[in-house]
Amino acid sequence: MNNKNFITDETIDILRNIPTQTLIDALWVKDWPQGFIEGALPLQLGQKMAGRAVTLRFVPHRPDIVEDKPKGSDSAEYVAIELCGPYEILVVDALRWKYSSIGGDIKFLRMHQLNAGGLVTDGGVRDSISLKEYGFPVYSASTTAKQGPGEFWPWQVNDAIQCGGVLVRPGDIVVGDDDGVVVVPQSMVHEVIQIAKEREEVEEVVKKQLEIENCSPGKYYPFNDATWELFRSKKIED
Repeated sequence: MNNKNFITDETIDILRNIPTQTLIDALWVKDWPQGFIEGALPLQLGQKMAGRAVTLRFVPHRPDIVEDKPKGSDSAEYVAIELCGPYEILVVDALRWKYSSIGGDIKFLRMHQLNAGGLVTDGGVRDSISLKEYGFPVYSASTTAKQGPGEFWPWQVNDAIQCGGVLVRPGDIVVGDDDGVVVVPQSMVHEVIQIAKEREEVEEVVKKQLEIENCSPGKYYPFNDATWELFRSKKIED
């Protein structure tokens, strides 16, 4: 984790209340990859999630991996889970194997006990009824009855991973809502917040103006010179 760019809990609370699509727009403005984790769908609608990424990487099954991997509480998934609190999100690279389970009610009970901020994976999860009862946000490619062992194994904690085609580094900020999950790089967080807040203000002005004019959105959207002229005029009026 890059302590130089460590993101505070207070900043995370701000990000939790910014829609994921607005964060995507802000990253796009700065020519950064959009950071949308493909296939990570909310297990329950109506939840908002934000926190620092704790990363976990799975690797495909091979007999020597089974022999070499740490056992019991030293296994990578349990090490990663113990790093999670209310402002941490466990992000799991499951190789996009959507019908293979990374875990279920027993493994993730510990996340409930730790009041973890959430779980994101491009693989599957089991025991969805129990996970919903635990209450923390879960985003996965599927729910599944299949086990993971025999197909892949948890292997590495807190290194750069991919999840749903997106690079995730430990300490990046992971934000989720009903539309999905976005990863905001640590180094971009404060700039993204500033851009996102302004874009939300502009969009509100545009929507109100479209109601007044009863015209095509194309006059002001995508944002153009007329959009910014309108926005500046409304700011002066206020």
